[in-house]
Amino acid sequence: MAEPHTNLEVTIEKLVYGGDGLARLDGRVVLIPYTAPNETVRAEVEQVKSNLFRGRLIEVVSASGARIEPNCPYYQRCGGCQYQHLDSTFQVEQKRAILHEVLRRVGKIDFDGEIAAISGEPWQYRNRVQVHLDRGQVGYFEHGSRRLCAVDRCPVASPMLNEAIGKLNGLAAQTRAFTGGLELFTNETDVQINLLDRAPRSVFSALESIGRSGPIEYGGFRVSRNSFFQVNRFLIDPLVDCAVSDRRGHSAVDLYAGVGLFSARLVENFAEVSAVESGQSAFSDLVHNMGARVTAHHTTVEEYLSRLETTPDLVLADPPRAGLGKHVVQELIRLQSPRVTVVACDPATLARDLQGLLTGGYRVGRITLVDLFPQTFHIETVVDLEH
Repeated sequence: MAEPHTNLEVTIEKLVYGGDGLARLDGRVVLIPYTAPNETVRAEVEQVKSNLFRGRLIEVVSASGARIEPNCPYYQRCGGCQYQHLDSTFQVEQKRAILHEVLRRVGKIDFDGEIAAISGEPWQYRNRVQVHLDRGQVGYFEHGSRRLCAVDRCPVASPMLNEAIGKLNGLAAQTRAFTGGLELFTNETDVQINLLDRAPRSVFSALESIGRSGPIEYGGFRVSRNSFFQVNRFLIDPLVDCAVSDRRGHSAVDLYAGVGLFSARLVENFAEVSAVESGQSAFSDLVHNMGARVTAHHTTVEEYLSRLETTPDLVLADPPRAGLGKHVVQELIRLQSPRVTVVACDPATLARDLQGLLTGGYRVGRITLVDLFPQTFHIETVVDLEH
């Protein structure tokens, strides 16, 4: 690996997915975090591949008009946020541009329509965080490393989560024997705790003063500690509204249904709803939350679709970051449902899946960016497709 270039001055062309700004050095790409388009910056730059350099920001020589003062004392050390130095409206504009580019580059999709955007309160929005404990300290990993950045508060976490972080810091003596991850989830009344690594019994006992490991109720849904639930407490209803919209008909299928967030709205608009969930914890919550209102299937989406012979009026899919995948895309093409809605948390896998669906006879009707993760590079997208 080449020696780093120190104090090198470059101009940022654009932001790319992942949070970095892209510049050029002798025609080769340089990725520098915490920058903005059209800024001139000084950076320490190191070659990581023959045609790729990574840089560490040293100084902003000429700042963007969208640059603001970060709201967090740990910003640029903590690895949780990438965009706190940018105005929140500008963040959404950049995510739109990045989404357009990823669709073109990965999926060869030139969407000429407007990508609508839904946004909400950019601070204190998270109802779930994963923190790390190390010798009594509480925090997140530093940017690009596994070193702990100890924190006493987190400005994107909800008030109840920040209260829990404060209590954790007060339990340093009792948790000093534990090093590992801890997930905290809250409805702003109760806190659910989920230890992600093995811990001594004494640590469990100490954590009982913060919350409980059992299910909690969130907006009418039972959510257990290993069940997925959307993390932006301000945009849960707008996300569901966007995904289900005015869709109506006889039958709908909810793929990767989780605890039933979308199913609960689908049953209002469709006579028959089938919900598919493979995770044991989430499936148990799904059955508890939806009862006889939906037909729940505890199986993988691939297995369910391979057995499905009737064509539903709507298929709604909220897959994990890996996306739908080739097999699911082929099954959706076989079924030829008149409408398919995809809720995607990764634009690259979304672009790949859309490319397959478009080849199979679908067309994009509408794309909406739902900014579930302000201050970060993450992009949530809702795509409505028509056959």
